[in-house]
Amino acid sequence: MVKDEKLMHKTAVDLLHERGVYEEDIAELVIFLQKKYIVDLSLDECLKHVESVLKKREVQNAILTGIQLDILAEKNQLMSPLQDIVTEDEGLFGIDEILALSIVNVYGSIGFTNYGYIDKVKPGILERLNSHEGNEVHTFLDDIVGAIAASAASRLAHDNPSKSEITK
Repeated sequence: MVKDEKLMHKTAVDLLHERGVYEEDIAELVIFLQKKYIVDLSLDECLKHVESVLKKREVQNAILTGIQLDILAEKNQLMSPLQDIVTEDEGLFGIDEILALSIVNVYGSIGFTNYGYIDKVKPGILERLNSHEGNEVHTFLDDIVGAIAASAASRLAHDNPSKSEITK
C-alpha cells in the first residue's frame, strides 16, 4: 500500500507532464465548460479546482493505470487483441471511458454530463491527445484529462451555485 500521499500525487502529476499535459491545459478545459455559467471565471480559479481534483486518490489511481496502459500499448507489450484495440483507440472498447467515469463519479452527476460533452467535442488539449498522430498512444489519457476537467468544473459549479444559475 502506498502510504506517502505526496509521493502518489507527485507521481501522477509528473506522469501527466511527461505525456505533455499540464494543469493549465486542464484548467482551460474547465473554463470551456463553465464560462457560460460563471461570468468572471479566471484561469487561477480553475487551476485551484484542478489541483484539488488531482489530490484525490481515486484520480491518481486512474492516472497511473491509464497512462501505464497507454505506455504498454506504445511498446507493443499488451496481449492480442487488446494491443490493437488500445493502439487504435477502438470506438467500441469503452474501458477508457469507464476508467474516466471513476474520476467524474467523485463529484456527482454534473460531472457525468460535463464529461460526456467534453468527450464529444474534444476542445483544447483533448483535440491533440485524440489526434492519433505519431507513435504515442493516448487512448486512456484523453479520457482521463477530460474527466479531470469535468470533475474540476463540477467542483467549481458546486462552489458557485448562484453564479451557475445567472445565465440559465
